[in-house]
Order: sequence, then C-alpha cells, then structure tokens
Amino acid sequence: MPPVPDATAPGAAVPDRARSDACPGALRLHTADDGALARVRLPGGLLTERQALALADAAQALGDGRLEVTSRGNVQLRGLASDCGGELAERLRAAGLLPSDTHERVRNIVASPGPAGGRADVRAWARALDQALCASPWAVGLSGKFLFALDDGRGDVAALDADVTLIAGPDGTALLRLGRAATVRPVPAGGAVAAALDAAREFLDAQRAAGLRAWHLRELPDLLPPGPLPMPVLPGARPPLGALSGDGAGGDGPGSDGRHVGRHVGRRFGVATAAQWRALVDAAEGELRLTPWRAAVLPGGSAARLPELAAAGFRAAGGTAWEGASACTGLPGCAKSPVDVRADAARALDAAAPPAAGALPVHWSGCERRCGHPAGRWVDVLATGPGYRVTVAGGPPGRDTAVEVTNEEMAAAVAAARRTTT
Repeated sequence: MPPVPDATAPGAAVPDRARSDACPGALRLHTADDGALARVRLPGGLLTERQALALADAAQALGDGRLEVTSRGNVQLRGLASDCGGELAERLRAAGLLPSDTHERVRNIVASPGPAGGRADVRAWARALDQALCASPWAVGLSGKFLFALDDGRGDVAALDADVTLIAGPDGTALLRLGRAATVRPVPAGGAVAAALDAAREFLDAQRAAGLRAWHLRELPDLLPPGPLPMPVLPGARPPLGALSGDGAGGDGPGSDGRHVGRHVGRRFGVATAAQWRALVDAAEGELRLTPWRAAVLPGGSAARLPELAAAGFRAAGGTAWEGASACTGLPGCAKSPVDVRADAARALDAAAPPAAGALPVHWSGCERRCGHPAGRWVDVLATGPGYRVTVAGGPPGRDTAVEVTNEEMAAAVAAARRTTT
C-alpha cells in the first residue's frame, strides 16, 4: 500500500502526552497477564546468527520459550519472571544487542529488507543512524514510539508512515519525509542519516518551544516546514513470501543451482517457538533481517530449503488469507482483551479464501488501543465480547462504516471489507 498524506489537519488538537509513553524495552519490562514482557530493539531488523541464537536461548531460559516479531521488526520475549531483568540485560549485552542502556527504547528503525535491487544499502544507513542516536544525549527525549524508516526506493517501508522517513533516490540523493506529509525534502545520500537525525531533533526543539508534548510527528503536522517537492508515487509492495529474485520480487534466482538472492518466510502472528527460531537460524547464511510484516528475509541461500522451513511451521509461500493479516496479543496475555483474538482470527483466516491482489490488510484487536495495527487503510476487527465490530479504518473522515458480527459471521464480513477500494 503506497504512503498516504497525513489525515490530521493542521492545528488539530494534540493528544494529552503529559505522561511518558509506556513502551516496554529490554531494560524496562512490561507486566502482562502471562508474565513480564521485554521488547528488544533491532534497528533495521538486522541480526547475526549469533545474536539470533542468543535471543532463542534467552526466551527458553528466562521466558515461555517463544519469540515474537513485532510490526517494527523487533523481538518480544514473553512469560518472563519479574526479577530476570538483570540476567536478560547481561545476555543481550554479551550478544551486542544492548549498546546503550540510556537509549535502548529510542532505537526504533525499520528498513527495507532487500535483499538486493534497491537504490541504496539501507543496512548501512540503519547502522549509522543507530550509532548516531545512541551518541546523541538529546535523543533520550524521543518517545519510545517514535519511528525512523529507511526505504531503498521500492516504497515498502515508506508505506508505514513513520515519523521520519528516508527514501533512496535514483541519482545519489535521498528524500526526507516528515510524518505523513504529502511533501518531501531532497538531501544528498551521503548526508541522509544526518538529515533524519536533525529532523528528529528539530521536532523535539519545536514542540518544546511551543509548549507542546507529542509522541509522533503526525500529531503536530504543521510544526515543521513542509518539503518543497511532492511525495512521489512508489510501488509500496512488500516482498512476497518464498524465494526472492534480485529486485526483491518472487521468482527464479540468477543461477542454475537453485540459489536465490533471498528467501522471505513468516510465522502466524510473528510468533515462533525457540525450536522453530533455531530452524530459521540454521537456514540463514550469516544474517537475518526481520521485517515490519512480522517475518524474516534470509539473504542468499537455496530455495530448496523453503519446504524444510514450511515443515517447521513457517509460511513460505503466499496465496492464503493470511497475507496482510495480524492481531494483537489478546487473552491470555493481555487482560484488556475480553477474548483470545488470535485464536478467533486464526479460525477465520483458515476458513477464508485468499484475498484478491491489492486487498486491504486486516488486524484483530482485543481493545480500543488496537496495538500493532497497520498504517494507511486497513480492516479493523475489534472484539466486543459477544462478537466483533468490523470496520474499514484509516480512510477519509465520515467514510468508515462498522458492522457488528458474531464469530461465525466474522470471516465473511472480513473478506467483504478487505475488498473495499474506495
């Protein structure tokens, strides 16, 4: 889905942000109904095999043995003991996953997962931006929800409507987008990371000068000057599941030995057991790139291993109703939900036909917070207790229409809503 302009009108009311955001981190654990939760930031979704195995070991030794990829390509560990924070931090530091205690919650960076064919090496951007963030004392003032997106020109992560987005251009330049603005600012590719960091600092400085406090740039869309150029139209397509060709699309690789430029696989709702996670690491060749679609790109390697990953429980091919589907934790992990939304969502998705090309993403939520919902337009499936309310959300004001359904009616209602085009 391509990026959309900010739906917030200039001068709109700013949410009350008098308190700090409650985003969990690797050091500040969140108490959930199923135990403590830790969120490990992985800028650009980048993991070495050693780091990935360290996460699996931590999940098994300290938590419930599962790892959850988030909508920002981070990893959550659940079911942790409330007093395990010190040991978890030691494990993460030893693996190079906790470079800064003071900045660990602001290391929110998503990047195009590639693996090749883009206009820039956004992995280098991600590493440089992460280092610059951790070295900037002022950056601790950013919300733990503030997001940077680094797009290699395909438009995949630009579609996420991050607070600050860099888009690689075709001529050694980059485009800087602020929030959901309809305009961009050209910057030299060599100075792109510095420009992104400057924009975040300008946002903090400007809201302090105005006596305001916001978590996201979209909450104050008129606070910073607009860019001089219109936002370009980008394909906005995420890489398909399965074997990836050189342009990031599905298809045959360049060689005759069955090797491809990459493989893209996922798990239902992004959740894997430690054993499944180790199978994923075993199939990688030195690096994993977790995606904001709760999946993983494995650069290089043989497509012949995709059936092996499918047998281990990974989604290794598209063409199902699970494409573009997500859900919050729900019961039993979150007491704010009246039902086990993931179980209900899985039943509905397993019973549904594959959506048509261009269908809206769909997200199940157990409460009004709608944790982890997609950007842009999407089908909102909200638990009401006795059933669900299905709405096409994110469109122009006044066009969202809600339908109340039972669990038995939900699959058909969701399928109809995903066909919405206007």
